[in-house]
Amino acid sequence: MVRGAADVDVVVIGAGQAGLSSAYHLARAGIGYVVLDHAPRPGGAWQFRWPSLTYGKVHGMHALPGMELTGADPRRPSSAVIGEYFADYEDRFGLRVRRPVDVTAVRDGGDEGRLRVETPAGTWSARALINATGTWDRPFWPRYAGQEAFRGRQLHTANYPGPQEFAGARVLVVGGGTSAVQHLLEIAEVAAGTTWVTRRPPVFRDGGFGEAEGRAAVALVDERVRRGLPPQSVVSVTGLPLNEAVRAGLASGVLDRQPMFDRITPTGVAWADGRQVEADVILWATGFRAAIDHLAPLHLREPGGGIRVEGTRAVRDERIHLVGYGPSASTIGANRAGGAAVREIRRLLARGAAGAGGTDGAHGTDRTDAVPSARPA
Repeated sequence: MVRGAADVDVVVIGAGQAGLSSAYHLARAGIGYVVLDHAPRPGGAWQFRWPSLTYGKVHGMHALPGMELTGADPRRPSSAVIGEYFADYEDRFGLRVRRPVDVTAVRDGGDEGRLRVETPAGTWSARALINATGTWDRPFWPRYAGQEAFRGRQLHTANYPGPQEFAGARVLVVGGGTSAVQHLLEIAEVAAGTTWVTRRPPVFRDGGFGEAEGRAAVALVDERVRRGLPPQSVVSVTGLPLNEAVRAGLASGVLDRQPMFDRITPTGVAWADGRQVEADVILWATGFRAAIDHLAPLHLREPGGGIRVEGTRAVRDERIHLVGYGPSASTIGANRAGGAAVREIRRLLARGAAGAGGTDGAHGTDRTDAVPSARPA
């Protein structure tokens, strides 16, 4: 046992969709848990989204288990709508979320197979862990020759302030995902000019995206994580939805994609063929990587750079489950994965209890109020 540590069955790291879904299922199963969330308030990564991303522009937001999100004003910022929804959800089900708490490392506790979860707020000793940290905290910044000499402004989707700050500027947007398209469409209305560059030609999806297409996309992502490779972006397997706004952007030339430049100049970017584009701002809409550095002491990564998982369970350590990683990195996927992870953890804890003659200190202080105060209808 870690001296001075809080003793709990399961630690959940992160209180976004994946973390709250997992906590809900843990509580229903009567398993002692605590959720550690580094954010200052409820809302997961949504609370950091730019104000112009209204709820009506959000696609694929699936309700958390047991409580629908109804009556939301599509004109309100998604950060406010979903932040309030998550806060209400935590209150309704009495979920144990401690914030702000930064998890700095997860280590093998070396005592009865427990894990040591280290934070500046204290250390937790757990029998299992659900990692639900998502990607928002690890924006990916590509590196290109000349980048340091650029005299304009560089920023990433992670700190995108909305279109108003680009009025009159020449803006170059880098990236082939949904965020890049959304940025371009709204920045073009106020900027002096926009340029869109991507590494690969964008693939636009015309028509619906039903259950069959969803299963196929998840299968592609699942195949990568089973091989221990880092998960790909959602757009890389689903394509970009060809909605009315995107059609208008294609027709107007705003979404006239250019191939990736070769170097950055002090005043813009340049290609090997001599072509150049002047820019005041480079906006890197280049996506995010899984925020899993705190798991490094457990040596879970494969040679390919990712963590190999079966379902949600880390192949190298059955105590670790990753929810919202790889095939479960969607709102509906996180819901299902939270339930699946808890079912496996329940079996793991049962095996441990049987081996200890049914007594184990892991039924500790966080267990008393684990059952939700409300149930789904």
